[in-house]
Amino acid sequence: MKAITIMFDSLNRRFLPPYGNDWVHAPNFKRLAEKTVTFDNSFVGSMPCMPARREMHTGRYDFLHRGWGPLEPFDDSVPEMLKEKGIHSHLTSDHYHYWEDGGANYHNRYSTWEFFRGQEGDPWKGDLTGVTIPESLTSRQGRWWVQEWVNRKHTPNVEDHYQFKTFQAGIDFIQTNHTVDNWYLQIETFDPHEPYFTHKKYKDLYPHDYKGPHFDWPDYRRVNETPKQIEHVRYEYAALVSMCDEQLGRVLDLMDELDLWKDTLLVVNTDHGFILGEHGWWAKCIQPFYSEVANTPLFLWDPRVGVRGERRSSLVQTIDLGPTLLDFFGLDLTPDMQGKPLRETIATDAPVREAGLFGMFGAHINVTDGRYIYMRAPIHAGEKEVFDYTLMPGQMKNREGVDQLRRAEMVPPFSFTKGCPIMKFPRKPWVDAHEFGHLLFDLKNDPGQQRPLQDEKIEKRMIEKMVELMKWNDAPKEQFARVGVM
Repeated sequence: MKAITIMFDSLNRRFLPPYGNDWVHAPNFKRLAEKTVTFDNSFVGSMPCMPARREMHTGRYDFLHRGWGPLEPFDDSVPEMLKEKGIHSHLTSDHYHYWEDGGANYHNRYSTWEFFRGQEGDPWKGDLTGVTIPESLTSRQGRWWVQEWVNRKHTPNVEDHYQFKTFQAGIDFIQTNHTVDNWYLQIETFDPHEPYFTHKKYKDLYPHDYKGPHFDWPDYRRVNETPKQIEHVRYEYAALVSMCDEQLGRVLDLMDELDLWKDTLLVVNTDHGFILGEHGWWAKCIQPFYSEVANTPLFLWDPRVGVRGERRSSLVQTIDLGPTLLDFFGLDLTPDMQGKPLRETIATDAPVREAGLFGMFGAHINVTDGRYIYMRAPIHAGEKEVFDYTLMPGQMKNREGVDQLRRAEMVPPFSFTKGCPIMKFPRKPWVDAHEFGHLLFDLKNDPGQQRPLQDEKIEKRMIEKMVELMKWNDAPKEQFARVGVM
């Protein structure tokens, strides 16, 4: 048995033909849907990048106990569990957050791994000879911003692009090992995460009349650009999606050529989506997690089941992917895992849950049953701090500050920390979610989430589901208090 995950970052399903898009050039995603089962109610759990990856490793929600950070000493890691059972796990990625302080131990859980540099201002090339930045962008300074343009300078051709190299390494692994049994390959690209840097052959797929300033990297904020600028950046995003589609097609070609469909599980997923002007916003994490971010594309092929070209409506989440891999290789789930194997869901649309939580540390706590989404905001304006519970303190790009650590205390274990007491310290929320208030949406009658519902009966029912799931996750007591639920 073999398994392959192809993981993208910030892939908005509304830009994919299998989810109704009729203008993005992505024939291989259409082909993928014909070879797999397409999930219509796949949702994120913990946001954004590294919290989602922790869920993939551990099969349980992350965001109620801590934010961005490494795997914990008590965490179960699916790639490591495979490795320990003699199933070789290999990661090939250009997702540079793996090699920062805040994510620096995920890749070491795999048997082997490869990394390709250059994404999003990654401190890659030490080129001090100067770089040309578009005049309209010269006001955006800083080491990170300049480094992005240095990296682009050293990526002149498609074959030089980090995404291409990531997929090529995955293809090399498959070609080398396709006659060998018992391996798991994770091909993971940072694209189509911003900035939307790609090459002319993909941009030419989207001819349009644009004479405005250079714009391929939206900020995390409200939209103040013109309709032409919004249209342009959507085309820039689409061009990068088309590059992702082409690389996906290379893997599908190889699976056809080597007849891997007979014994190879295939998962194609993303960590979250991205807002491109919808709801008057760019990006994610500042605003509530609308469906452009939270409702993700997911495609699964399980050779044990043999179902392809069908759709599934059952509610599934990121926490289900690790358990699905374990089940495929005949390994038991750990007692701490909350996700469920999706074999029967792939086969018959058998449900694995009635409702699911999702959110980001310190922001809204959200719950969905697949029909309704309820977003519960903090009840106090200007919330000053939440509490991080961890034995691996750190921030995205830096070690944890000593001033913060001086405020830490050791507290008793949670149910999933395997008897380990844990460090608790205050952390400021990244966003004041209070300003948005509580929101309730009916996805059946308002899929664009333009008309918040005012229905006390439905709200009460969704709060009950939320509280039940928070207790199941052994959420800290202050998480209940901060959003005013019991």
